[in-house]
Amino acid sequence: MNAVRALIFDLDGTLLDSLQDLCLSTNHALLQMGYPQRSLEEVRRFVGNGVHRLIERAVPPGTTPDDLEACFRHFQQHYLLHCQDHTAPYPGIPDMLRQARQRGYRTAIVSNKLQAGVDELYDAHFRQLVDVAIGERPSLRRKPAPDMVLYALRHLRLSPHEALYIGDSEVDVLTAQAAALPCISVLWGFRSRHELEAAGATRFASSPADLLSLLP
Repeated sequence: MNAVRALIFDLDGTLLDSLQDLCLSTNHALLQMGYPQRSLEEVRRFVGNGVHRLIERAVPPGTTPDDLEACFRHFQQHYLLHCQDHTAPYPGIPDMLRQARQRGYRTAIVSNKLQAGVDELYDAHFRQLVDVAIGERPSLRRKPAPDMVLYALRHLRLSPHEALYIGDSEVDVLTAQAAALPCISVLWGFRSRHELEAAGATRFASSPADLLSLLP
């Protein structure tokens, strides 16, 4: 940990409280298809592997591939217009990022969210606080594959042994393992401590200030 020069952050559930907007766009898409609505807690369980996987989990069993893709298009169209309606950084996140930069850390976001959504939220909240933001794109495998993390590190001109990964889900634990990075799991996001421990998490931060205290 003492060699860490970069902090690689997940986005949804780690830096941003985006669950309500994700839920509203999911239910808009389901409504357009005539499908039953999903609760906030159901959507909380569905997120983590990208928005296409979110819709795969949200549609009723037996949905045809064509109807799944139609539902996903409805989600995309709505979410790109409404991804900031209720979404904001968790309390303490901007200050934590500012202090991390003051300490000399480079910073990056890696998210399974579509790149267009990542770009909009990055511009709105993090352009002055984070060096680069990587979202889902055809050339990179989604997390938990290590591709996005390694791409971000190449952009920062750093190696994996110089980075620390920070996320809120089991996908993030697995991503850190795949990229051979130490990991801190945050407890204010979309998963419980029990779920994170079951995925192999061993280091935890209960608040952004607590996270700062854990950094080398």
